[in-house]
Amino acid sequence: MLTASPIQEKLDPRVKRTRALIQKAFGELLPEKGFRDITVQDITERAEVNRATFYAHYPDKYALLEENIAQAFRAELEKRTLSACHYSLENLRALIETVCEFVAYSHEHCKAAEQQFDSLVEGQVRLQIQTLLELWLAKINPDAQEKLPATAATWAIYGLALEWSRQKNRQPSRDFARQVLGLVAGNLNIPNQAELQA
Repeated sequence: MLTASPIQEKLDPRVKRTRALIQKAFGELLPEKGFRDITVQDITERAEVNRATFYAHYPDKYALLEENIAQAFRAELEKRTLSACHYSLENLRALIETVCEFVAYSHEHCKAAEQQFDSLVEGQVRLQIQTLLELWLAKINPDAQEKLPATAATWAIYGLALEWSRQKNRQPSRDFARQVLGLVAGNLNIPNQAELQA
């Protein structure tokens, strides 16, 4: 199951509250100004904390963005209970759909397409997809090498989601996920469904 890091789980309530204020301020500023134009000063003023407090929690705005993206994507996976389930074609389809919607939302709610922002979204989303796929594959066959198939499928999912998100008249994410499901599933080298259910 994908969870918060052990460090996050052990934080005391005051630290969690401060981080929540910083995250909330950042989340409000992102669609208003765009990532590139947001300064630490903007974030601290909106969160009503001082700069020293910000730097006690985050080394820079990039680390804040990485945590923000990771938490948001993890929340989407949790909402659909994907992190707590096992591999099936339906769960894989739901994962593809989730990634499509998250990537499209990320691009639409950032003021302008920014290479730095896009790279951080890609890195965090791919990391979480890969972690989830490796978990699913390990449940099917604990002795198998799941890294390479998970990596191939991760790149396929993210690349396809990015392509879908850039289409002007795109089809619904659910339909697109069904359309590309076979392409992604082929990368995972999973035994056929009848064998998995036996």
